[in-house]
Amino acid sequence: MTIHLDNDRKIIDSWFKNAAPWIVAIQEQQIESRKLITDRFSIGEASPTIVDAVVSRGGQTVLDLGCGEGWLTRALADQGLNVLGTDIIPSLIDRARTMGLGNFELAAYADIAAGKLAEKFDIVVANFSLIGKESVSGLFQSMPSLLNDGGAFIIQTLHPTISCGDLPYVDGWRASSWDGFSEEFTDPAPSYFRTLESWIELYTTNGLSIVEIRELIHPQTGKPAAMILVGVLRN
Repeated sequence: MTIHLDNDRKIIDSWFKNAAPWIVAIQEQQIESRKLITDRFSIGEASPTIVDAVVSRGGQTVLDLGCGEGWLTRALADQGLNVLGTDIIPSLIDRARTMGLGNFELAAYADIAAGKLAEKFDIVVANFSLIGKESVSGLFQSMPSLLNDGGAFIIQTLHPTISCGDLPYVDGWRASSWDGFSEEFTDPAPSYFRTLESWIELYTTNGLSIVEIRELIHPQTGKPAAMILVGVLRN
């Protein structure tokens, strides 16, 4: 257990160190996979993008967990939604607040799970921001207290069949790297790998029913790159 908690802490420590180059990478559109696949802004026409996945639910209030510098919060606010973005890294929240649309608050996952926000939302979304173990389990357990009746928890994450690489297809901590990023990035954080079955189990054991799975395919390789899971709070 101690090792797991240490790894969750290492994730936070890594983002404290890498917030500045991350802001530059987003501003300069340096991340090829985001441009090609995961962060496109198209709406409608069965679009697989995270923006469409949220907008298509029809809710009005949204919590963006681990919002970073706030691009998704702003994109959803631009669609007329009332969005609160949260992150544990002060420099990312400061940057988000300077960019315009959306409301932002500094908050750790553990604090949110413990009831820090004292409000409920129609939709909670986490876009590539669930990479720990205990911290993620705690968030899932808190969904009944964060979501309005019939509310949805939507996540986008790397597709497990690809992110598994050559390692066994079993849950567990994995080393990561900043391959493909600038040399300004240092000390990559570990990440907790989950199979598709384990992701679904996180939903179903915490009062949520999976209603949709969207797979995002890399346009060049033709292989799955990411997936979007939509779970709705059971009455």
